[in-house]
Amino acid sequence: MQNKKILVIEDEASIRDMLRFALERVDFLVSLAADAPSARLRIAESRPDLILLDWMMPGVSGVDYARELKAAPQTRDIPVIMVTARAEEEDKIRGLNIGCDDYVSKPFSFPELIARIQAVMRRSMPGGEDERLAVAGLQVDAASQRVTAKGEPVRLGPTEYRLLHFFISHPERVYTREQVLDRVWGQNVYVEERTVDVHIRRLRKALEPFGYDGMIQTVRGTGYRFSERV
Repeated sequence: MQNKKILVIEDEASIRDMLRFALERVDFLVSLAADAPSARLRIAESRPDLILLDWMMPGVSGVDYARELKAAPQTRDIPVIMVTARAEEEDKIRGLNIGCDDYVSKPFSFPELIARIQAVMRRSMPGGEDERLAVAGLQVDAASQRVTAKGEPVRLGPTEYRLLHFFISHPERVYTREQVLDRVWGQNVYVEERTVDVHIRRLRKALEPFGYDGMIQTVRGTGYRFSERV
């Protein structure tokens, strides 16, 4: 994780400075922005490897800016962690539904924040395996971390890519949400089980235009399985 670039978007100067201090202590390269317009400039100057985004910002809210980031081809693959005082479950689900990769509630401990950043970055990095997995025209190239459906590119976020890679590597097996969390997110990262459902919906939505969404199947009372058989 050394020398990875993080963009902190936070309107309170004291919190920005604390975040920069904590992140630089573990060798991250940090740039700062107080709002969406200044964040756009920072990204244009140097593309970050991850964005820490405050929910409550002046002008464009963090939610709206996250939606903008995930809609733009140039930034949709940048992992985003929402940092906010809004701790209600529906707010967490809303943040995940618009494309954020994780959600940290204030107040938080810096060790927890660093652990979540490192976990999201691990999930977003290419696996490095020299392999191509294909089922019925759906192909996952692990070396380049690209997904194609009948030769057409499929746009996936880092977590959705890891979910698909995991499922296509283990076809016809049923996994509980807890097992999916352990395999895709890692055993040492605390993530709510409902997070799996959010990312499954996003993966299905990405596969739906190509007719592959039905391969990600819900097994009532248990969890999920990947199968080309309906």
